[in-house]
Amino acid sequence: MKTALSHIALALGALALSSQLLAEPKRPECIAPAKPGGGFDLTCKLAQSGLKDNGLLQAPMRVTYMPGGVGAVAYNAVVAQRPKDAGTITAFSSGSLLNLAQGKFGRYDENAVRWLAGIGTDYGAISVRADSPYQTLDDLVQALKKDPGSIVFGAGATIGGQDWMQTALIARAAGIDPKALRYVAFEGGGETLTAMLGGHVQVTSSGLGEVTPQLAANKIRVIAVLSDQRLPGKLANLPTAKEQDYDITWPVIRGFYMGPEVSDADYAWWKGQFDTLLASPEFAKLREQRDLFPLSMTGDELKAYVFKQVQDYKALAGEFGLVQ
Repeated sequence: MKTALSHIALALGALALSSQLLAEPKRPECIAPAKPGGGFDLTCKLAQSGLKDNGLLQAPMRVTYMPGGVGAVAYNAVVAQRPKDAGTITAFSSGSLLNLAQGKFGRYDENAVRWLAGIGTDYGAISVRADSPYQTLDDLVQALKKDPGSIVFGAGATIGGQDWMQTALIARAAGIDPKALRYVAFEGGGETLTAMLGGHVQVTSSGLGEVTPQLAANKIRVIAVLSDQRLPGKLANLPTAKEQDYDITWPVIRGFYMGPEVSDADYAWWKGQFDTLLASPEFAKLREQRDLFPLSMTGDELKAYVFKQVQDYKALAGEFGLVQ
């Protein structure tokens, strides 16, 4: 009897694996809409490792880079040129949603793609080099009050983008006109950090996960994390803006979307893989290693979240005169 049951179990297991392989795309790909080294790269590589390590993707998933417009080029390419591509997922962040809210992705809005999965959250961070004279956020603010043009900010977005918005909110809280700040836009967080380490800019505004590798190497100092309270674990020594009397928070969702004409069956396969991945303790550890925090949403739940965020960002952009 036991032998018969074992044979049945093996047959069912083989059938399940066969079904997965039939549904799985032959050449899975994750598009990171920027150059290597930033938050989009981090997001794709987290999925790449998680899906492989948990046996949810048999074929190796490649990461390709499609910089331009802080996500605009990739968004337009997926919608217009690869709408049915069942093997492609594309990384997005809160910065993508902020740009969508301002119409920076051209003729396509938040309805143009299929929102797949949110796999973690990051927080905004204001960082300086380890040898910077600015020890605290207030040191930076006081210097800006004396001469807003004396400090050059670097960020992976144009004016109106997520990284700019983080500095603008701090400037507004300090009574400084955000338009008076000197701001250099780069294509992605990796370039921004390189520019600061090279002394070309004095301050970076980014996602915290983008700078923690250099933090561990003692090359930078984070003077403000834009979270409600101090983060746990190895990041617990990083001060928040709120505790320094600047009531600014900026959570950053990291996740994926797919083309608008991907079949329901292919979309459901990917959703199922991410549902399984997000429920696994192994993935929780992998996410923590990359200094991201729990946030798990797929399908309709993520779509509702995205649509609400876009509306909220439209209101915020309007406050800064960024939406006509």
